[in-house]
Amino acid sequence: MTEKEMERQQNNAYESGDVDNIQSNFEYQMREPNVKSRFKQTTHTVLKVAAHLIVAGYFAYATYHYIDVANNDCNSNNPNKLCGIQLCNGYGLLVLLLGFVYFGFFYFKILKPTIGAPLKRQYIYPFGKWWKHFSRKRLVSTIMLAILLILLMVFLYFDTKDDRNKLKSLLAPCVLILTGYIFSYDRKAIKWRTVVSGIAWQFILGVLCIRWEVGRKIFQCIGDKVASFLSFSDEGSRFVYGDTLINDSIFAFAILPVIFFFSFFVSILQYLGAMQWVVMRLGWLLQQVLGTTVCESVTSAANIFLGMSESPLLIKPYLKKLTASELHSIMASGFATVSGTVLAAYLSFGASAAHLITSSVMAAPAALAFSKLYMPETEESQTTSKNIQLEKSEDSSILDAASNGANNAVPIVLGIIANIVAFVAFVAFLNAIVNWFSFLVGLENIDFEWIFSKLFIPLVWAMGVPNKDCDIVAKIVATKSIINEFVAYERLGEYIKNGQLEARSIGITTFAICGFANPGALGILIGSLSAMAPNRRYIITSVAMRAFVVGSIVCFVSASSAGLLLQEEEESRIYAKFLNVTQRKNITIAFV
Repeated sequence: MTEKEMERQQNNAYESGDVDNIQSNFEYQMREPNVKSRFKQTTHTVLKVAAHLIVAGYFAYATYHYIDVANNDCNSNNPNKLCGIQLCNGYGLLVLLLGFVYFGFFYFKILKPTIGAPLKRQYIYPFGKWWKHFSRKRLVSTIMLAILLILLMVFLYFDTKDDRNKLKSLLAPCVLILTGYIFSYDRKAIKWRTVVSGIAWQFILGVLCIRWEVGRKIFQCIGDKVASFLSFSDEGSRFVYGDTLINDSIFAFAILPVIFFFSFFVSILQYLGAMQWVVMRLGWLLQQVLGTTVCESVTSAANIFLGMSESPLLIKPYLKKLTASELHSIMASGFATVSGTVLAAYLSFGASAAHLITSSVMAAPAALAFSKLYMPETEESQTTSKNIQLEKSEDSSILDAASNGANNAVPIVLGIIANIVAFVAFVAFLNAIVNWFSFLVGLENIDFEWIFSKLFIPLVWAMGVPNKDCDIVAKIVATKSIINEFVAYERLGEYIKNGQLEARSIGITTFAICGFANPGALGILIGSLSAMAPNRRYIITSVAMRAFVVGSIVCFVSASSAGLLLQEEEESRIYAKFLNVTQRKNITIAFV
């Protein structure tokens, strides 16, 4: 019975005075939704139980198969046999993934509601309020800073006992922090808790991801899996462009199409709400640790995964309310990181996947720290974690989200191509002009890039680059600053293949150029943010150049941390592996 028929029958009953019929209709209307709700709930429960049973059955059989195969392999005479679980491959990866998933179920469905909520209400929240009040005292902050510096000195003393030259990498952060204080927008408004906490967490993340063997293996595993995942885009590229262009690694056809695939995947995650959930949790963590506002913290966390133009979309409704300092932080975070869409391009040039991911993770707290050093907050934020809600996907289905994700990558790819062509051509023009003027006074091999790169030699030396590699690394950093990081990584790849750089120099350079701080990106970010918040265009353009500088500084400080923590043997192994793959595939990298 339709709703209109029920309403008509009920009206007739009222007119005829049939009270029993009225009552029966009312009970039917009340009962029908309950029946539908119970049926829907029962169906969901049955499907969930069935899914868990299928997973359990599959895992049980996979375990049986693994034990059988592992026993046979361990008892064989194969010199390459692997005994024990390899957590990054095969059965070990399955155990790891299922462990994460079911731990999440256990935590959010059982532990958090039953134990976590009372514990937070009775102990954590009162302690947090007390600690927040207690840590605001200047004496306490000074003592905490002193303890932090002592711990850093002790760590560096033992960690660099075999090579004291690594301590040279401390020069760049010290100079850049001092420069930030001198040129700060308002020195009296600097919140040193945010600055010190952000820089400290950048270094701690570096220790966990680079120096600690377990953390290094975890990020190496993540990097390998990301590289494998992005490599699937080759199948689509081969189908469209053919084997010739892909095998010759022509940049526009072999490298850039991965952006379509990654954008396709991210759009699906946003439709499902998974991306918003992860970003919100990471943003909350940054806010609690650094004391920054919710919008800038969420955007900084999002920049680990998304591009500088995509991450602000998550907080699009709130952009018109943000302060100048918050907009500055958002722009600085975008310049200090790279998005997952371009990782495959950098990997093809020889960059380490683990280093690229580590650099973006380290940049998240550091970008907030340096942005608040160079432009402290002098206004009161109008957004809090209680009134913010991340923008949901406007797609109608998963298929719609996938299609829109692939289509949304078109302007990104075209923008990259246009910027590379334009800026490479412009730099070539400047080189020709400078070379002509130099020729007239009897100087040869002098061009604009040569002059500009000389400005970066003291900086790359202070980041820990060996003396003999400073000139080459300075040229690469200069290329990234005046053209973009694509061309810089391409040139780094050429130096790697030619064996002109030490492994340590390669690692430091990978971190130093891992950011979107380039002239083309500056225009792109100003345009995208101005389109989202037209009423804030004046503020966006006024803070853009400062944010551009801060984004570059964050990359340089990350490179300095890498200079302190990188191990020569491990770096040599990473890049020797790349050279073997390159020589085996006979890859030639070229731009068109």
